[in-house]
Amino acid sequence: MVSRKAWQRRVLATATAVLVGVASAAPAAHAEPNNNNSRKLRAAVTADGIIKHLTALQRIADENGGTRVAGSAGYDRSVDYAEGVLRAAGLQVSRQSFQYQTFISHGPGLLQRVSPSPVADLPNVLMSYSGSGDVTARASVPTGSAFGCTSADFGPANAGTIVLISRGGSTDTFSCGFGLKARNAFNAGAAAAIIYNNTTGSLNGTLGEDFALDFAATGITQELGQQLVAQVSNGLTLRVKASTFRGTATAENLIAESDSGDPNNVVMAGAHLDSVSAGPGINDNGSGSASLLEIATQMHKVKPKNKVRFALWAAEESGLVGSEHYVANLSAAERKKIALYLNFDMVASPNYVRFVYDGDNSAFPVGTGSAAGPAGSGAIEQLFHDYFASQGLASRETPFSGRSDYGPFIAAGVDIPSGGLFTGGEGIKTADEAAVFGGTPGMPYDSCYHQACDTINNINKQALEEMSDAIAHAVITYAFDTSILRAPVQGEGPGAGDSGGGGLHDHEHEVTQ
Repeated sequence: MVSRKAWQRRVLATATAVLVGVASAAPAAHAEPNNNNSRKLRAAVTADGIIKHLTALQRIADENGGTRVAGSAGYDRSVDYAEGVLRAAGLQVSRQSFQYQTFISHGPGLLQRVSPSPVADLPNVLMSYSGSGDVTARASVPTGSAFGCTSADFGPANAGTIVLISRGGSTDTFSCGFGLKARNAFNAGAAAAIIYNNTTGSLNGTLGEDFALDFAATGITQELGQQLVAQVSNGLTLRVKASTFRGTATAENLIAESDSGDPNNVVMAGAHLDSVSAGPGINDNGSGSASLLEIATQMHKVKPKNKVRFALWAAEESGLVGSEHYVANLSAAERKKIALYLNFDMVASPNYVRFVYDGDNSAFPVGTGSAAGPAGSGAIEQLFHDYFASQGLASRETPFSGRSDYGPFIAAGVDIPSGGLFTGGEGIKTADEAAVFGGTPGMPYDSCYHQACDTINNINKQALEEMSDAIAHAVITYAFDTSILRAPVQGEGPGAGDSGGGGLHDHEHEVTQ
């Protein structure tokens, strides 16, 4: 991230290019009618309009090494572009700068079965903030609980080994994170850690930005983990290799709000603007960011009753760093002014499902990592379900587990009603979901999740159209009336309690547990 002065010089040098980009992405904002109700705003917000913003983000990535990861030039240019769009929409825009511990992986992690033969490379996803290392050692499992949540779960038998640890182990969302598991293994003298999923799909996790141990950790599927655990008693030997960099970086959140509306009753909508280092991040999460940019553009003439605040978060892919920084720096009085927070992280997945965050925790049992959100979160969930039902569209719940940028808003002591939408990441679409929503069962919702192929060609236009309409409906509804947050929720939304195969569908790349 460049300094503020350097950024100002750059903006002056590239003002013409930025203005051209904004003009092409958001034409004739002043000529639009006053889109002050759901019907008018949904008609104005189109997938084609959003795709113009996505095309700009793709171009920025192409010109900056194929990525828009926080702390890189690609992310800086993304902030420049988004700020231009939001200012053109008549919003008051500010940047919030912060420093954090960045993570860069120099290539994918290597996991290899060395013995018993045959030698084979095994699929894995290196944990964010993993240390570097190249370790070949006997495999082991924790001597206590398979979850490794306490130091007592490890013993002398784990020293010098590569430990296979299960994900999970607590009903408290944040009490047994991947970083804690890895620290416990390291303190017991383990050489490396492999954490296997406790549900279907691959495991994209983070050890957290405060993890600084010289210790490698990677994630694998539940199926592979169970296979390897079964082979431990037969002298299983594994190799784990990681080459990573961790260092201090600077990034900026972008905050924009309406110049009218009650400043003591703020409606917030946010999405993370950064990508992973591996690719341009056009679905994850250009889709959520671009949707909000287009909604802001089409609300240019709206004079809301409540102040509307848009947030584009930095360093979400590093563990919700930007949104955590924002919430941590709000005073108690400022927190009370925020009526609700809406989060949109991946809303155009190719093999999509219309997932709604389960704000009242009506659909998932204890132990799945989901929990009820602050009072009013269930009403937000119901608003989305009711909207989709009004359009003849099915919807399903996804766990309200704090694993995207709404997490800091629902944390204890903050308690801001929250909700949002998601179309699926690396999780696998079930046959039941395919029967209801279409698409291909047995395949990921997004096969390009966290990969270089998450480009403009990875966008499902129909999903984008449907989900952006739902986003627009929620934003404009709450812009004029938040009293419905206090209304009792009548029953459960469509599909409540029926999540197909029962797997966790939340956005998992920023998972800490």
